[in-house]
Amino acid sequence: MPDAAGTSGKPGASGGATRLKLLEGALRTVVEQGIAKTSARSIATTAGVNQALIFYHFGSVDELLAAACAHGAEQRVCRYRDRLAAMESLTELLAFARAMHAEERAAGQVAVLGQLLAAGQTAPALARATAAGLALWIEELETVLTRLLTATPVAAFVDPAGLARAAAASFVGIELYEGVDAEGADRALDALEQLAVLAQALEGLGPLSQRAVTHKLRRSAKG
Repeated sequence: MPDAAGTSGKPGASGGATRLKLLEGALRTVVEQGIAKTSARSIATTAGVNQALIFYHFGSVDELLAAACAHGAEQRVCRYRDRLAAMESLTELLAFARAMHAEERAAGQVAVLGQLLAAGQTAPALARATAAGLALWIEELETVLTRLLTATPVAAFVDPAGLARAAAASFVGIELYEGVDAEGADRALDALEQLAVLAQALEGLGPLSQRAVTHKLRRSAKG
């Protein structure tokens, strides 16, 4: 029987390989057929395994989808972690966000996210898994924002944790919005890129100018 984490508890390379096939098959099925047509049979067909193995390893289709969501998020975050760690400026981070947006859409991750967010409205297991997947992204963003903002005059006035969540929410919104208005989503990304100009200007200020900006921000905050 599956344990609390949705695994069978049986060791062995064969079981691990089957689980991986099911996880990747579930994600591929959501991308190709949509959540409404994702079933034990369709996932098993995509994965090339007997559908009984879904229940053996995960207990239910919802638990498999939840595990697949976590698996997918971990894979995508790992893909970008080194690049994020190498960021040296907010300007670079904004440029990276645009490039990542294009990569994620091409990889089908936008479709997966949209389908899981929709399904999570009525499936608590999927809602929790989707939130956990987004939390992985937020943690990475918070780390890089904390590091990069420290060198700017706004460091004392910005909450990196809150900003990371706002950035993640914006990214999700733009990803989903692009499906119905690609031009509008592109303009939204353009607007975010315009912030790079401000970020670059702040980063290039000398010590005296940075202190002046900090002083002005403090006065504005008190007012």
